Amino acid sequence: MQNIYDEVNSLDKRCYSKYHLSEDILMEHASMSMAQFIEQNFPKNKKILIVCGAGNNGADGIAMARLLYKKYKISLYIPTDMKTEIGQIQLQRVKALNIKLSSKISKCDVVVDCLFGSGLNRDLSDEVIAILDTLNALDAYKIACDVPSGINYLGQVASTAFYADTTITMGALKKSLFTDCAKEYIGKIVVANLGVQRKLYEKKTDTFLLDKKDLKLPFRDNKISNKGTFGHLSVVLGEKKGAGLLCADAGFGFGCGLITVISKENKKVPNYIMQSEKIPNNTTALCIGMGLGKEYDNKLLDNNIPKVIDADLFYDTNILEVLEQKNIVLTPHPKEFCSLLKLTKLADISIEKLQNNRFKYVKLFSKKYPKVVLLLKGTNVLISLDKNIYVNPFGSAVLSKGGSGDVLCGLIGSLLAQGYNPLSATINGSLAHTLAASNYAQNNYSMTPLDLVREIKKL
Repeated sequence: MQNIYDEVNSLDKRCYSKYHLSEDILMEHASMSMAQFIEQNFPKNKKILIVCGAGNNGADGIAMARLLYKKYKISLYIPTDMKTEIGQIQLQRVKALNIKLSSKISKCDVVVDCLFGSGLNRDLSDEVIAILDTLNALDAYKIACDVPSGINYLGQVASTAFYADTTITMGALKKSLFTDCAKEYIGKIVVANLGVQRKLYEKKTDTFLLDKKDLKLPFRDNKISNKGTFGHLSVVLGEKKGAGLLCADAGFGFGCGLITVISKENKKVPNYIMQSEKIPNNTTALCIGMGLGKEYDNKLLDNNIPKVIDADLFYDTNILEVLEQKNIVLTPHPKEFCSLLKLTKLADISIEKLQNNRFKYVKLFSKKYPKVVLLLKGTNVLISLDKNIYVNPFGSAVLSKGGSGDVLCGLIGSLLAQGYNPLSATINGSLAHTLAASNYAQNNYSMTPLDLVREIKKL
């Protein structure tokens, strides 16, 4: 698990005051990190095009040009005058080495985008858009310095942005790297050392990036056990029973000892899944909402059983009472979350506005309902409890299929039934969900929910 920050200027200033490091020292380490990445990944004499803006991001690029000069063929393109004092100093240093400035963008093996950093707070000019379009069209490996140019400090993309294969971000991870809007442009993320180790550079935060190693699978280490040892998950079937059955199948495949589907009508279910009109007394978790429809017995919600809520219930006012219960997990996609925000009178917004401000509205919801675990689906999944947000960055287009969310509910419900606390069940269920999808070896358009369940069993 890694720390994520809104901004890092305050962390830089802390280095100046606490560790007696100067702006120049931090910049030298930033440019050295980028230079080392190139040296480790590309043979000498390759042509490196470095495109620099007028601020400190551009100064990082100029410093990198100095470090790589003579080992690589350096083309340094600076379309505007340097505005910062340290940028002018870096420019003097490269001129002292007789590094010539290029007058245009030319073919290269590697292009490094140093136009803007993470502090971009304005729309791009037509000239900058034209530069980015030209850079994106180059047949070259693309590296972004700090944040791909065109992505603003909120992680939004107004017009276009640089498509990076790798983003070398300075000092620490920023939220702007983990919005759904930005994911298309980020590529692989590398964190540059700025003169002290990250443990010293960073401070406390309320936002965290989940790693693959954070996944804790429900292995059965207790040798003395029975089926009741591993919980009993009840799943409510609704108008679209397939959704509930996918949920039940996923829950069983993820370690739950007993699964019962709740339905007034007798349904054809797998032999290993039980069926009942009422919630069994020994139920330890409940999944409800998937394919539910509008007609259901709302008494199913009136109990203290830990619950995973999904889909149709996000359009139903009955959810307002559920939000006051303990041990509740919500798993909406963006459209459903917009409805939930409206029902809770927190906001009446479009899906587009939500997607441009995912962190903002997740925080808004969790501030009002600090005991509820919220999972907002997306390519970067946001999981929130109280003041803390956890980002699962492993989502992908492979999961963009009907039924994928039903499987997710089953995974979380299974862990909840087995005794995991709601936050741990949600984090581990989400990681298993996304990592299993990333392991799917066939064409990325072809995965079905049952394929996903099979991959989960192989984790």
